[in-house]
Amino acid sequence: MDEKKRVIFSQEAEEDKVYSLSLRPDKIDEFVGQKDLIENLKVAIKAAKQRKEPVEHVLFSGPPGLGKTTLAYIVAKEMNARITITSGPAIDRAGDLIGILTNLEEGDVLFIDEIHRLSKAVEEFLYPAMENFKVDFVVDKGPYAKTINFNLKPFTLIGATTRSGLLAAPLRDRFGMFYHLDFYDPKDLAKIISNSSNKLNVKVDEDASFELAKRSRGTPRISNRLLRRVRDFNQVKNTTNVIDKKIVCESMQKLGIDEMGLDEVDRKLIRTLDEHYKGGPVGIETIAATLNEEIDTIEDVVEPYLLKIGFLKRTPRGRELTQTALKHIKGSSFKGKEEQKELYP
Repeated sequence: MDEKKRVIFSQEAEEDKVYSLSLRPDKIDEFVGQKDLIENLKVAIKAAKQRKEPVEHVLFSGPPGLGKTTLAYIVAKEMNARITITSGPAIDRAGDLIGILTNLEEGDVLFIDEIHRLSKAVEEFLYPAMENFKVDFVVDKGPYAKTINFNLKPFTLIGATTRSGLLAAPLRDRFGMFYHLDFYDPKDLAKIISNSSNKLNVKVDEDASFELAKRSRGTPRISNRLLRRVRDFNQVKNTTNVIDKKIVCESMQKLGIDEMGLDEVDRKLIRTLDEHYKGGPVGIETIAATLNEEIDTIEDVVEPYLLKIGFLKRTPRGRELTQTALKHIKGSSFKGKEEQKELYP
């Protein structure tokens, strides 16, 4: 990694961390998708360079895996700046944050993932740091209390959140730029898969790329993960060096990913709402208890895509299935475990 890039903490799984770094685009012109966001970000970076100032503080929001961390790296690279990466849950005390802030050089980028999970005590120290590049730290208590003032060097804070509604208004208002990342269309995902396959030195034909894209839930991180899994299947089971649509479909069948990109958790949620609650509405707590899943997992990982494709509705009384979801589940050609055994004895 570039010596100018400094990583303090990372919350990614080890495999995803290694491969994400190798598959990420390095330049803003290499980033695929999110066209309007990229155009606006290019303007902000170019203007900051001309003024010889750090880029304004940026907040990226959206479901996991859409490129928020990648964009933070790109901003740092485009500004020729170091990047320090941490996350909301990793900063337990105000002293931890102050230690990070005081070690930043002028123009550095501080990226805080899951910024909505910062504690209130830590969050309050960010307000003056973002506005005036200053931090006041109180030591001791009562008559012995005294305030230590820290002057910080101008830096860029990039926050990422999957739950922008949980951000405190004072913190949200201190960001100069707000960008929401939406799910990608299959055409962009197919291009991302093609780019990643070149970096992995794997050949994927056009039909296979598009088939993978359709099953990737509109998410580049999932596209790259599925590409790596299909590469394994192709290496073991296929006689050719080119990944085709047939091996993609067989691999997805084995992995439990259907034609719409739904996995077993998605299908279980749909079937539970249909069979136990007649399609809803059902409260999220009830759904989580029935599925034995965390509420955050359902709200952050499962629901966004089901809402996007019109399989689920949020109502004042709870979650409700749509006819489209029922039609898909009942008409899907996805094979169950017994049929999978016949494919892969």
